[in-house]
Amino acid sequence: MTLKAIAVLRGENPDVKTNGTVTFTQENENAPTVIDVKINDLAPGEHGFHVHEYGDNSNGCTSAGNHYNPFNKTHGAPTDENRHLGDLGNVTASKDGTVKTQIKDNHITLTGPNSVVGRTIVVHYDVDDLGKGGHELSLKTGNAGGRAACGIIGKD
Repeated sequence: MTLKAIAVLRGENPDVKTNGTVTFTQENENAPTVIDVKINDLAPGEHGFHVHEYGDNSNGCTSAGNHYNPFNKTHGAPTDENRHLGDLGNVTASKDGTVKTQIKDNHITLTGPNSVVGRTIVVHYDVDDLGKGGHELSLKTGNAGGRAACGIIGKD
């Protein structure tokens, strides 16, 4: 039974109309989750990309809370053993400001007690240092800066 979820991203900054879709697909509850990312109107370069704890955008992306971290770990790269469940690394926008990529993650799930459905996916303004930058925010947020756009992850 294939599980699917989708988030529609909307920009936080009224001057920049960052938008897009993020589609999550999981073939079964034990399979990795495939995340298809399509974002428009983002500054060229790398941007932190994370699942945040709350499915609340009532006060913009700020309402989404911190990175989703049910196991109380420090921030890290998607391949690190010690990482927030919501740590998905970076996505890269091309010169024209678009992102079109696919991420496969073995920790994100669309079912069970740690499901990401109902939470918020956020793309940040800056690059995520993956917890290795030495900045005071590296082990908490990857020092990825403000929130460029976000969307609540809902069942498809």
